[in-house]
Amino acid sequence: MPGAHFEAPLVVDNRDGWGPTDDTFQYKDMPYQPYSKSDQLGKVADWTGTVYGDKRNNNRYRSQYGVGVGMYQYIHEDDENTFQLVDSTRLPKPAYQKRSRFQQNRFRQQQPQGGRFPTMQKNLTGPQKKSKTMKNLEMDQMRQMRKWQKQYGNRADPRLHQQAKQREPSVRIREDWQVIEEIPFATLTKFSLPSMNEPEELSVWGSLEYYDKRYDRITTKTEKKLAMVNRLIHRITTTKDPVIRQICKTHGNVFATDVIISTLMCCTRSVYPWDIVVDKLGSRLFFDKREDSTLDLLTVNETANEPPPEDGTMDSAKNLELEAVFINHTFAQQVLRLNEERYKFPNPNPFIQPDEESEEASVAYRYRSWDLGNNLKIVIRCEQDCVQIGPNGEEQFVNIKALNEWNPKVGSGLDWRTKLDMQRGAVLAAELRNNGFKLAKWTTCAILAGSDQMKFGYVSRQNFKDASRHTILGMQNFKPQEFATQMALNMDNGWGIVRVLVDFFMNKPDGRYLITKDPMKPTLRIYSVPDSSFDSEDESSDDENDPQQNEN
Repeated sequence: MPGAHFEAPLVVDNRDGWGPTDDTFQYKDMPYQPYSKSDQLGKVADWTGTVYGDKRNNNRYRSQYGVGVGMYQYIHEDDENTFQLVDSTRLPKPAYQKRSRFQQNRFRQQQPQGGRFPTMQKNLTGPQKKSKTMKNLEMDQMRQMRKWQKQYGNRADPRLHQQAKQREPSVRIREDWQVIEEIPFATLTKFSLPSMNEPEELSVWGSLEYYDKRYDRITTKTEKKLAMVNRLIHRITTTKDPVIRQICKTHGNVFATDVIISTLMCCTRSVYPWDIVVDKLGSRLFFDKREDSTLDLLTVNETANEPPPEDGTMDSAKNLELEAVFINHTFAQQVLRLNEERYKFPNPNPFIQPDEESEEASVAYRYRSWDLGNNLKIVIRCEQDCVQIGPNGEEQFVNIKALNEWNPKVGSGLDWRTKLDMQRGAVLAAELRNNGFKLAKWTTCAILAGSDQMKFGYVSRQNFKDASRHTILGMQNFKPQEFATQMALNMDNGWGIVRVLVDFFMNKPDGRYLITKDPMKPTLRIYSVPDSSFDSEDESSDDENDPQQNEN
């Protein structure tokens, strides 16, 4: 048998790259898709689908040059006039067909341990007698399910659908107001002005009554009703203060009240909107407030996870603020030794008018000056509520405030009548969480005034459906500096914020400006407003007089 003849095929060596050479004429003008030497070659036909069905092997046989970018990509060249777009959006399910994640988890937990084939397992194992423990467990599950269905029905978990509450700004922004600066709270927290010197006492006005120490012994079992005290407390703003008008002629170049300065110092804790008016006259700055400003109101549960609604009901945010103002005004005067000799300062109350019929309230006004550096001195009017005798017979000046409970089921969830005596720390921690901005402002005002003590009263409604009758459940004393440390209140940061704002306005031309807290974002926004802004009362009175002058 002759040997088989074998002819070696012609092998073309491409010395310039990878692929066919130019002299390969039999493959000329045929489409060619480039590929890489590292590409793995798969099967020509895989009928079992064991390789390509595995998602982990999807990229194993894929070219590095990409998919669908080569010469063999399918191109549809026919007329596409007959093409129709199919709506693939999912139709929303009715409310009764929706199932929340909580319901699905409850459904999975209540499935029997047999899994997907309980009937098959039951046939294989035969009927089994349930133990008494298993029966009790199933009864508890069914009882809990009925209770949940009765409470929520087919509704989804409300926490999954919470929406941000839309708040209105504290003042209506007009078109002719120009935004000149926006400062986020994250930037304000970085400011600091340490090593502030002790303030200089310029003058003290008013008179104080002594604190009645019997209120320190009040408990939830010996509660005392909050009584009406007919006394007038003046809320005079900076530019209308006659004492500041005299001081600004000889001392200081920045002027404000303790309420305004404490709001700026603690502004990073605020949630609700507020605004402050700034007037620059030459080298002097006056931090002021509008006539109907919200600074004099006391917010309730402002920093809570679920703040009060704004629906106009009895427990709405606005009505709770007015209720808190009434409670603090009455409580601060009731806990004093009324109709006894007062502690009088050299100067009388500067805001008492001769024709006022109401009795003078117990209040002292301290005008104190701080040196901010760079020839800047700020004069602040601070307030104190009463005086008491200390353990060594010394006289201590005190600030008195009241925390009010309006609904124990909202906010902290702690009922003061059952928790206050035994768990006062937990109640105070809940108030620090829900009213952090308000407590920070109170503490800052006490530190600015140089008070020796702060007294917090716990006042609750007699009936939670009646906002007009209240009861005093207890008292608690703190030193302002210690309480500031307890609530992580940084006074250096507060003074840093004040100094930055003072420097900012000092470099601006004379005029009127407005500092506002954004109603939805943690941001301070500064506007340049006309000089006649917020003078509507004066303008209305002038308009009423103009027709009379024209007739004459």
